[in-house]
Amino acid sequence: MKNLISVVGPTGIGKTRLAIDLAKHFNTEIISCDSRQFFKEMKIGTAAPSEEELAEAPHHFIGSLSVQDYYSIGQYEEDALKKLNELFEKHDTVILVGGSMMYEKAVLEGLNDLPEANAENQEKLQNILDSDGIEKLQEILKVLDPEYYAVVDIHNHRRLLRAIDVIWQTDTKYSELIAVSQDSRDFNVIRIGIEAPREELYDRINRRVEIMMEKGLLEEARRLEEFKDLTALNTVGYSELFKYFDGEWDLDFAVSEIKKNSRRYAKRQLTWYRKANDIHYLQIGYSQKDFEDLIQWISEQFQ
Repeated sequence: MKNLISVVGPTGIGKTRLAIDLAKHFNTEIISCDSRQFFKEMKIGTAAPSEEELAEAPHHFIGSLSVQDYYSIGQYEEDALKKLNELFEKHDTVILVGGSMMYEKAVLEGLNDLPEANAENQEKLQNILDSDGIEKLQEILKVLDPEYYAVVDIHNHRRLLRAIDVIWQTDTKYSELIAVSQDSRDFNVIRIGIEAPREELYDRINRRVEIMMEKGLLEEARRLEEFKDLTALNTVGYSELFKYFDGEWDLDFAVSEIKKNSRRYAKRQLTWYRKANDIHYLQIGYSQKDFEDLIQWISEQFQ
């Protein structure tokens, strides 16, 4: 049976480097499950792999779409599995990497068939959003499904609308519906995580935001301002700068909000991964010996 190694962990912890090192060791290729790195116009703000990193190992689903393209998680599941089957024709092992939790789940397990959006519910929820603000949607979801509230991006109104709509339609928690595995997979899965003390992770995130600004995130966001209402741009690092462009915030405050929201996103990712009991962890700053031990452990799992 073929093997898929999934590299997981919160934003800014070093997943890209570990995935490349694993790909080089196994002489294989990498599939991204970072749902924002799909978009070619968002390289800086999503910390997409650099040209040098892309040259170290073949990557798939990096910069493959435009922000104007509609691309659902269902389409991704279909495309990623098709690509995985192609890669398994020539490789025994393939690497999956990214911090978009539901996109990883789509590849590893499949997603439950959720109902289509209900127009009446959507209209009602949109009216609540317009009259009472996103805080009211957050409050509704927290009561209906505290487990999903703990991991969802509560500043993404589309995610809130979708979850509440599905709960109302099915009378079932959204977190329970998406936890159901739909499909069996004909490959082995090993999940590798990187962990760090929270303060160290937060320091890395803050510094990474500063590096993004130095690399030209402001200019990248300005080029995308005309598309700010698209789903792809409802993303940390861009939505804050759009408020700066609108004159709502000054630049220093916008950057501080990017840091804060990035840390919050990392916290939600950590909450999600902590629920899993199948992740084998490396400590951040791992040594060559640690990496060799990891390879040995992986080899034992494959036997």
